[in-house]
Amino acid sequence: MDIQLQLDPLSVERLANALSARPGVFKLFYDTEGCGCNGVIVILVITAPNATDIVIQSEPYSFFVDRQQEQQFDSRMRLEADPNYPSFKLSSDAGLFSSNIRMKDVRVKSST
Repeated sequence: MDIQLQLDPLSVERLANALSARPGVFKLFYDTEGCGCNGVIVILVITAPNATDIVIQSEPYSFFVDRQQEQQFDSRMRLEADPNYPSFKLSSDAGLFSSNIRMKDVRVKSST
């Protein structure tokens, strides 16, 4: 399935700030660790994709999903930053995935 992710201007700005001029890409991820639920969507800032990740978008930023989680998402989605809170809303024409998506930077820190 091809996934398209539309970003609003504030999302583009927040994603740029999250990279902080360091190499990295983004990953939409259903996190099930310690949440006691079916999972919550997070935007991971990663150094590089895993072997099981597939690219869903490359412009203006690269976004990936794990191929085992691909079916959790719709083919056309919108990512919108909340202007009053450091979170995002992910939706599609079919409905709302989440209105409180957080970003988590898990890039490997440089030892220099």
